[in-house]
This record gives sequence, structure tokens and C-alpha cells, in this order.
Amino acid sequence: MNASVADDLHRFQLIRKAVLFTCILGAVAFAAVTQSLGGETVFHEGLEFAGLGAIAVCIVGRAWCSLYIGGRKKAEIVDMGPYSLSRNPLYVFSFFGSFGIGAQTGSATIAIVFVVITWLVFRATVKREEVWLFGAFGATYAAYVARTPRFWPRFSQWRDRETLEIHPVFFLRTIRDGLIFLLAVPIFESIEHLQDIGRLRTLIHLA
Repeated sequence: MNASVADDLHRFQLIRKAVLFTCILGAVAFAAVTQSLGGETVFHEGLEFAGLGAIAVCIVGRAWCSLYIGGRKKAEIVDMGPYSLSRNPLYVFSFFGSFGIGAQTGSATIAIVFVVITWLVFRATVKREEVWLFGAFGATYAAYVARTPRFWPRFSQWRDRETLEIHPVFFLRTIRDGLIFLLAVPIFESIEHLQDIGRLRTLIHLA
């Protein structure tokens, strides 16, 4: 594998994280001047609860994926377990997490905006990763691409193995990173409280 391609991929990963972080900060700032239509409605509360469920799915799902991919991403093509259904299940579970974060505002519109931002950033990232993987694994990766969707799972493709060699450090790191999604709860509850007491001015009402 050409070292310059690997370095380019690493730089792009850093850019991807910076862009995603900036976009999320922008979305949070936007949420600070918006409020869901009708205020604390049943829909508002139900959406927040559904968002918590989505965040839980994200954390558990990402941890599950790490059991298979942890320590192997650049060494081999992992095509078992969740990676037999989708080439990028970690990102798919992150979509759930981004929806869950946005849903803590009580606005379905903002929840969808969070998902779209995450999808756009990850889509660009995946295209760069695919160039690297084609160069590193050639025909093996091409065959994997042919049978496995990029994102949305194809459940008929499920394959697994009886035993796995686990790298605990990657599993624990993924759990730690996933718990960051839960910060959305106190952040958006604080924003709602500041709006309720008039410290933040609501400029836009969204469904």
C-alpha cells in the first residue's frame, strides 16, 4: 500500500472529525434559537424518549461492531457478524446516535437535520476509505463490495463465526466514545430551561 495514500486517508479522517464536530456545534447553536411547535407536547416528550432509545441502540451497536473490527480494520477484510450485513455498520449505528441527539430538542426537523449532516460527512469519508481498501486488498475487497451494501443492511447476508478474538482496549474505547452521545440530554435540557426562563430567545418554531 502506498504510504502517501494511507497518510491522505489519515488526514481525511481528522478533517472528517473536525467537520462533523463543527457541523454539530452549528446545529446545537441553531437549536438554541428554535423550539418545537406547541412546547412540551406529548409528541415532544415522545420524540425525546425515542431519541434516548436511538442513542442506546447506537452505543450497544457500535460496541458490538468493535468486537469484530477492533484491531483488524487495516489488517484484513472483516466480513462476519454486523460486517456481513453492511460494510460500514459502525456508521449506520452512528446515524441512530445522531438522530437521538437531534431528537433531544423535541423537534423532528432538527433530528432529521442531524442525521443528514452525519450521512453527508460519513458518505465522503467512506468514499476515501474505499479507495484505500481497494488499493490494500484488491480483489478480496471488490468481492466484499459486490455482495455487501455500503450502509443499509442486507439481512439475508448474515454470516458469523463461533468464536472471536477480542481486543478489550478497542471495545472499551468504543463504549467510552459512544457515551458522549448521552451528553445531548443535559445540553438540550439546559437549552430548554434557558428558553423557558427567557434567557434564550426563540426565533423559530419547528415541528
